[in-house]
Amino acid sequence: LAALERQVFDFLGYQWAPILANFLHIIIVILGLFGTIQYRPRYIVVYAIWTAIWVTWNIFIICFYLEVGGLSKDSELLTFNISRHQSWWSENGPGCVRKEASMSGIKGLDSHSYISVIGCALEYRYIEVMHSSFQILIALVGFVYACYVVSVFTEEEDSFDFIGGFDPFPLYHVNEKPTNLLFKQTYLLTSPAGLSGMEGMNK
Repeated sequence: LAALERQVFDFLGYQWAPILANFLHIIIVILGLFGTIQYRPRYIVVYAIWTAIWVTWNIFIICFYLEVGGLSKDSELLTFNISRHQSWWSENGPGCVRKEASMSGIKGLDSHSYISVIGCALEYRYIEVMHSSFQILIALVGFVYACYVVSVFTEEEDSFDFIGGFDPFPLYHVNEKPTNLLFKQTYLLTSPAGLSGMEGMNK
């Protein structure tokens, strides 16, 4: 749900790199849930590996918006240099008011030019940092849970193999035929035909 919420706002801001990353993340989360329900440890291992990549990506997003290591939040890196769009929160954050003015030098066009955003209670880059931090927290919890589930599934498979769970011919099937043979032999010996046959053999 948190990834879907983030995907919606990245779509609104035309942030193509985060959109692709969120899409992959949603698919891997679904794969991990399927592996948990269907007892497929390999799928859960794939999810656990992806969580490490997802944490790395979100750390990069945090560094991008905090302008760490020469990164600039005003660059077009997240839009693949296709457009100059920024985060949707840059114009629609809590308390933000957009100031627009008519374009000068162009007659007959009823268009407006964006000038500035004022009155924001929280700067948009901190909202993005909070989103990424929350994703890191969820990913760490998911990683721990994935490791736990894989270990439980592995222990169950080992114990099931030990008691012959995957043996196509379990041990209790081996005793069925001798038991039936014993009953048949006893019946033949105690029946009249069996007794007469024994007397004939003695003679």
